[in-house]
Amino acid sequence: MLVAVALVSTWFLNAFLSESFTESTRNRAELRLVLYSGNIQSELQRNSVVPLLLARDPDLISALREGSFATTSQRLIDLQSEIGAATIELLDNAGRVVAATDRNQLGKSRNSEAAFVEARRSSDTAFLVQELDSGGFGFSFARSVRQGSEVVGVVIVGADLTKFERSWAGFADAVALMDSSGRVILATEPRWRGRSLEEALALRDAPSAIARALRVTADWAQSPPDAFVRGEAVLQSEVRVPFRGWRLVSFTRYDSVRESVNAALALLLTGFALLLALVFYIVSRRAWSQSALFQQESEELRGLNARLQREIAARVRVQKDLAVAEQTLAQSSKLASLGEMSASVSHELNQPLAAMKTYLAGARLLLKSKRSEEALASFQRIDDLIDRMGAIARTLKSFARKGGEAFAPIDLRTCLADALTMMEPMLRDSRVLVVRTVPPEPVMIRGDTVRVEQVILNLVRNAVDATCGVNSPQIDIIISQGETAKLTVRDNGEGIKNIDSLFEPFYTTKPAGKGVGLGLAISSGIVSDHGGRLTALNAPDGGAVFEVEFPREGVQLDAAE
Repeated sequence: MLVAVALVSTWFLNAFLSESFTESTRNRAELRLVLYSGNIQSELQRNSVVPLLLARDPDLISALREGSFATTSQRLIDLQSEIGAATIELLDNAGRVVAATDRNQLGKSRNSEAAFVEARRSSDTAFLVQELDSGGFGFSFARSVRQGSEVVGVVIVGADLTKFERSWAGFADAVALMDSSGRVILATEPRWRGRSLEEALALRDAPSAIARALRVTADWAQSPPDAFVRGEAVLQSEVRVPFRGWRLVSFTRYDSVRESVNAALALLLTGFALLLALVFYIVSRRAWSQSALFQQESEELRGLNARLQREIAARVRVQKDLAVAEQTLAQSSKLASLGEMSASVSHELNQPLAAMKTYLAGARLLLKSKRSEEALASFQRIDDLIDRMGAIARTLKSFARKGGEAFAPIDLRTCLADALTMMEPMLRDSRVLVVRTVPPEPVMIRGDTVRVEQVILNLVRNAVDATCGVNSPQIDIIISQGETAKLTVRDNGEGIKNIDSLFEPFYTTKPAGKGVGLGLAISSGIVSDHGGRLTALNAPDGGAVFEVEFPREGVQLDAAE
């Protein structure tokens, strides 16, 4: 029964997720096609204006009338670099190329080509698509140059649309552009050019029996594909290009759909496998009773091993004690510094560890509710906190040396937002009202983002602790800027009893186990490394006020001040 339920659940989940992810893939493909269509339309519109402007250029008209073309080609080359056209050619009334951006074309006769004939026949700009000997297509705009009602020459501007083929080739999709007659004129598949879409899709190698079997296996739970490209099932998407009835078609593979669906199915099957293992565990309790005896013997062996390890550890401690007794006063100083650093690491990592515990509990509840995507978001936050803990540990190593080697322009508002996000679980549990007042424009300073966030974390955490016994706890955080960038943290707690000793290391008013008295000392050192200062005072109406001033980016301040 369990296996039957697993098969049915897998079948329905596969059908639902396949349809959902397929629709999402189709929407992304259509969005890319809209972007491609806009690029093509923009390129054609930009090139279509060039013949109209050149046909009215008095210098070109004068050159055609007088037959003087000494500087005309250079003028067209300069114009080409400005407007981005592929080629520009100027033809006289006889169809001879008298000026061109490609000087190798000078002197050639084009009096029988469609561009020359259509331009002389019409007073408007003519657009032509010509099949090239290389198998591709050329795109050009042609317009007659007139003086009054008399035609004195023709301007032909070539548009380079093949560059879009090269950009399309960077994606897994196959893309084709068709004209109003259904002929493929641009395609990532060279064999498709010049054919209709039906003929192009029919151009594929005949699959072998093994290939057909693999195709059926790969698509066993997939809806019938729209088409096959290179022997693989694909989704077909189409949009219209607002130019002469052109259409743009793309063919997207199902790989991303199958990967997403298979990942969800793997989680489901893993759950059923665990449930099946639990059933086997209940059925085989007799085997477990026999293993209990082996476990007891193993416990005795582990106890004997533990006693041996304790004896070895005692001997090691005796040796270490002898070595410590022989150390000099300088070595004792190093050990004291190491103890202070260990306390600093413990102090600075308490907040990320608390946040990770909260996110992990939330992720566990989300997984039980089968809300895997939201659970993944919680895991991502945990990963970010792990990175932050590593950054904090690296930052604490720099307390003993001069700071500033990794400073960069940062926004003080962003540091405040990240710090409050990290403290969100603590603020929510303590029910403290946090009122932020920040300017709408960036408040730029030069510093280390992680260390500045450490200062904000320490100040806000101290403010939360100071308001734990207040009926309506509130913390006001204000960012302002003038000659300096100022961060003010104010609470409505009991205030500061001993301001003179506030920034001394290991001074704390918290009970044992709640703090080691290093937060404000570390914060003061960080602010000093940034060229700023940290001050504290008691508010007249109760509570404590901490002010942090940083030099603004681009404003010269006296560091000593």
